[in-house]
Amino acid sequence: MSAMSEIPLPQIAKRVMPWWLLRHETMLAVILLIALIGLGALNNRFLTLDNLLNQGRLTTEVGLIALPMTFIIITGGIDLSVGSIVGLCAILLGYSWKTFGFPLPLAICFSLSVGAAAGFVNGLVITKVKVPPLIMTIATLALYRGLAEGISQARSVRGYPEWFYFIGQENLFGVPAQLWLLLIAIVATAIVLDRTTFGRTLYAIGNNETAARFSGLPVDRVKLIVYTLSGLMAGLSACVLVSRVTTTRSDMGIGYELDVIAAVVLGGTSIFGGVGTIWGTVVGLAMIQLLKNGLALTGVKGDATIVVIGTVLILSTLVASSLQRRREGV
Repeated sequence: MSAMSEIPLPQIAKRVMPWWLLRHETMLAVILLIALIGLGALNNRFLTLDNLLNQGRLTTEVGLIALPMTFIIITGGIDLSVGSIVGLCAILLGYSWKTFGFPLPLAICFSLSVGAAAGFVNGLVITKVKVPPLIMTIATLALYRGLAEGISQARSVRGYPEWFYFIGQENLFGVPAQLWLLLIAIVATAIVLDRTTFGRTLYAIGNNETAARFSGLPVDRVKLIVYTLSGLMAGLSACVLVSRVTTTRSDMGIGYELDVIAAVVLGGTSIFGGVGTIWGTVVGLAMIQLLKNGLALTGVKGDATIVVIGTVLILSTLVASSLQRRREGV
């Protein structure tokens, strides 16, 4: 028997196919491409440039939060409070400007600082008191939403200056302004995760936190940074959202945490930690948003859309996991 015949098929595939074809992100991108072609064939408007750019506009708020969420989940953590932080930051942006009399640029900075502080509180309790991230962020999900509703008293804030609407409604070089912001954030976080010691520390913590501590890595400090970053980006998302919809309400951001986590996990980041990429998260974001839009354009009703998207998410994850096991020869 020849030596080649004794090599398992997954090992032959590894030798014949380029490494990038065997990555989870590539598999997911292929599934996304097939879905786009199918939905495009059902509706002529779906694959138009205007529609695709508009979907980029709509996905920016969730996308900004998904990037630091990728960091958090890689460490083996979770942050369920991000949607509530969006609501709290949105309310404080409006009320600090309208009620407290802050100049709008100062109100924006105040809103961002509140988001960062909210994330810092999460990280501080998780690292110092050793409360599990799931429990802590469920508690702050309720706390921050309650604060937003208490401050707003069911009232909204409107009438922002025209210049404030640029980031949420205008285009820059033919592309939605907030999409440029998201692209910059994607590149920056991808570089941090792939090319820096900080990024490698995230993977080390997710793979084995105890070993990372014994290796002298600053585990608690890194966790504190990523939770603070998550809160900061939720605050930035709130500013973009208010700019896009022109009003401030306490219910802003409801359900964002589920969309964010779904995109991150769909993109290949392991909920158990130690595995994940920014590029996978980007593909996951694109898949969820474009499926929502494509199904709506083809006449699928809201409830059915949720069912279809949930089914696609499950199937995509199962297919990718199956291919991963075959690739590793399990």
